[in-house]
Amino acid sequence: MKNSRPKGSVAYNNAGRVVLVSGGAGGIGRAICDAFATSGADVVCLDINADAAVDLPEGIAFVAGDTSQEDDCRNAIEFAVQTFGALDVLVNNAAIQPPSSYAPLHEFPTELWDRMVGVNFTGYSLLAKHALRQMLKQDNGVIVNIASGQAHRTTRGVPAYGPIKAANLLQTRQWGVEYAREGIRVVSVSPGAIRTPLVEATLHEQGGEAQLANRHPLGRIGRPDEVAAAVLWLASEDASFVTATDLEVDGGLGAFGAFADPYPMPDS
Repeated sequence: MKNSRPKGSVAYNNAGRVVLVSGGAGGIGRAICDAFATSGADVVCLDINADAAVDLPEGIAFVAGDTSQEDDCRNAIEFAVQTFGALDVLVNNAAIQPPSSYAPLHEFPTELWDRMVGVNFTGYSLLAKHALRQMLKQDNGVIVNIASGQAHRTTRGVPAYGPIKAANLLQTRQWGVEYAREGIRVVSVSPGAIRTPLVEATLHEQGGEAQLANRHPLGRIGRPDEVAAAVLWLASEDASFVTATDLEVDGGLGAFGAFADPYPMPDS
């Protein structure tokens, strides 16, 4: 029977759970915040963009911070615990891939490299470090790292983002093994091309999305709420036997096996 559940609807009851989402003010992070809030959770959005707080729906708390800075990460975790009394789920989502990062390694700016490592890798560890201290007190918790399809395969001109995102996968595995006996699960999600403002801007510069969509076996790029739905499942008791592993939400791109080569066009 065809699933009749409306797109973007929430299938899980997260009432009483406390969730912190980094980079939660826009794109995939915003969809994750919205999905958890709609399902009843107390949600804290951590984002470097303090102005974004005015655009969040009522019921989602906001804390400004730079995830590459340990004090900001510690403060965000403490804010969640002091405000809501616990921390059940951490979603490490904050990441950057600016247009200037599309360059071969021998031309790559060192300052940009350090910034990307600080946000996309170190920031995940810093938030997890302080979240784990609270989760260990509770004897439970879930950490969801948002990785990327580029963690699994690559193409030309992206020497930083993909390798750093691949490191997110090993963070997931190591932490998952380390804390499994403490009642804490650690998982990751690797999105394919998702319709976010950043992706749409890139597609506009490159002349549209048709070619990128055609690289995915499903014939389209994804939506932020589709990634959020995967995160909600992984954070739920339905996934209680899932840890130290990754879920690709990529329209089949990973199975097709190439970022650079387009999916064969149908005969005209």
